[in-house]
This record gives sequence, structure tokens and C-alpha cells, in this order.
Amino acid sequence: MESVGKKRPRPRRSFTSEFKAEIVELCQRGDRSVGQVARDFDLTETAVREWVRQAERDAGTRVDGGLTTAEREELNRLRRDNRRLQEDVEVLKRATAFFAKETR
Repeated sequence: MESVGKKRPRPRRSFTSEFKAEIVELCQRGDRSVGQVARDFDLTETAVREWVRQAERDAGTRVDGGLTTAEREELNRLRRDNRRLQEDVEVLKRATAFFAKETR
């Protein structure tokens, strides 16, 4: 027997930036609440609120310690570069150890 009150988790979905921008615009117009927009488009209220917050950060109208989209992209790029450079250093360390052993 299925237990009452237990919902299966919603499968993870991805949305285009254009779709998110349209949803944010609907919320910022003020015609409908965030909750109503979320229900109308079968979205979670939490996701819609986060999209609105991120749009406000990107526009410079919200300063709450979060990163703008551009800052987040730069951080991801820097982390990726850092990881690659650390791998390069490891390879060079191994090569140095190998050639040091060869010259003895």
C-alpha cells in the first residue's frame, strides 16, 4: 500500500536562459505572484525565486553576497584552469623524478 504524503521527487529539468528570463519578467511585472507564476508553468517556487534573485544580482539591483552570472562563469573557468595546471604540475613532478633517477 502506498503511503500518503510521500511524493516521488520531481525529475531534474533544465531550462533555457530565454525561458528563465521570460519567467523573471512575468514575476517582476507584478501582475502575478511568484507562487502563481510557478504553478502556471509547473515550476517549483524555489527555482523561480532563485531565478528572480539571480536576475536582480545580474542587473545590479540586489547585493546579497551572491555572485553574478558573469562572476560565476569566471569562477568556473578559473577552477577548470587551476585543475588543469595542477595536473600539469603533477606530470612535471613525475618527469623530474624519472629523469633524476636516470642520471644517477
